[in-house]
Amino acid sequence: MPASKDSDNLDSRFYRSADAFFQAYSHIGLTFDDITLATLYSEILPRDTQLDVTLAEGLRLNIPVVSSDMDTVTESRMAIAMALNGGLGLIHYNMPEREQLSEVSRVKNNVHGLIQEPIKAVPDQLIGDVLELIAKKRFTFSTFPVVDGQGKLMGLLPGHVVKQRYAKRKVAEALTPRQQVQTINKKELGRDPIAKADRFFTDHPGIHKLLVVDDQDRLHGLFTMSDVERITQERNAQFKPARDAQFRLLCGAAVSATRNAFGELDRQRILTHVGGLAERGVDVVAVSTAHGHSRGVGDTVRMLRDAFPKLPIMAGNVTSGAGVEFLAECGANAVKVGQGPGSICTTRIVAGVGIPQLSALYVCSRAAQKKRVATLADGGIVKSGDIVKALTLAQAVICGGIFAGCPEAPGDVMEIGGKLYKQYRGMGSFAAMKEGSAARYGHTPDPARKVAPEGVEALKEVSGSVDRVLAQLIGGIQSGMGYLGAANLGQLREKARFIRVSPAGQREAAPHDVVELKTGS
Repeated sequence: MPASKDSDNLDSRFYRSADAFFQAYSHIGLTFDDITLATLYSEILPRDTQLDVTLAEGLRLNIPVVSSDMDTVTESRMAIAMALNGGLGLIHYNMPEREQLSEVSRVKNNVHGLIQEPIKAVPDQLIGDVLELIAKKRFTFSTFPVVDGQGKLMGLLPGHVVKQRYAKRKVAEALTPRQQVQTINKKELGRDPIAKADRFFTDHPGIHKLLVVDDQDRLHGLFTMSDVERITQERNAQFKPARDAQFRLLCGAAVSATRNAFGELDRQRILTHVGGLAERGVDVVAVSTAHGHSRGVGDTVRMLRDAFPKLPIMAGNVTSGAGVEFLAECGANAVKVGQGPGSICTTRIVAGVGIPQLSALYVCSRAAQKKRVATLADGGIVKSGDIVKALTLAQAVICGGIFAGCPEAPGDVMEIGGKLYKQYRGMGSFAAMKEGSAARYGHTPDPARKVAPEGVEALKEVSGSVDRVLAQLIGGIQSGMGYLGAANLGQLREKARFIRVSPAGQREAAPHDVVELKTGS
């Protein structure tokens, strides 16, 4: 039964809502371990909780977790893994612009229902040319539709003939001819193309490709059985992959407020690059710097909003209500909150600025409510309980260190003392700034000039896959919601009640007075 009115009044004297609690501690900066959440009467089982969140129109995630735009955390492999689990990856910009475009393309083309623009071969092409294309583009497939100059289907080049021994043969000599290729007219696809393709593959054992043509036999798309099976299975999963309207995985990309040699915002370069990202289907662009409440970031967000009215834009980082209002007025849909909380960030030590994360989240969340924009808690999260606390104030979290040890993160594995590690570095570290991220911290990328690093280079012990790490995080989030009787993230924010924790209380919360045989992870 729910608590009586008397006991509820008693509780409210100790366990306070976010407004009452944080305003009472307005004179002190608080972070995750400084507080704990009070439990409430619940009829909600953790497995029944819903974790979906909308960060902007057209940007909906099935779990509120984003991987950070750091060069030792998120490239295409990480972004693919995040999206397949219902989250989002932000591909970093510490690479050549053309390479970032390729990384986005790898995510967006990873698994489709209908591949609307399949890579094609032409009859006069040599198989050796096809092999070079596969190597250059790092394709993971070797079967290609063959079309003539007008796009009319001529046949299918099967993977078993795309080999070096046939390199000097023309595609026309090795293709499966048109009359032997299974096709469907695009008019027959109906409202559920996946279901139509699924029935076709069931009715035609041994066929793994279905090409889509029009009345003139011009190629308009391609289904593969493996893609269709995967999407069909996803429909029965609790946390479905995050996909766009065309069944492509969601993907975000970070950009910088790039300046030219005269110190002015390089507007043409930024617009051209973001235009390229948009052409490849990027779902959100994050204007990412250490100090988001600044003229350069504001000008960049305004420029992108004017040029791409419907493109979701994240911006940051800030730790003040004024910063949130500024970026929202410039056109940002979501604002990244956090300056200095990351495990490899030294901004507060080097620059003497930054706010402990929960206090910053509270102040920013109240400004965001007025401006109707989302906030993302960026940094400082080391365990699932931190995410639960962050989600009482923000719509989603951005994590770096938690994912840095995963095999999907960029970087080589090294062995030290019998243990395996991966490199993890702050984007404000000297090494990262030398490779291009100096603009994020307001410095020149010229290595001959003195800079003030605001991050360190470190090692993270190799962990399990992103699937495994996210499964543990999601389980923890759902448990926290169950304890508060919150069926969804909106209810979590409404119901949360806080109390300050003493140092002794912090020690009590962790395992103590025992010799651990097995860790919780």
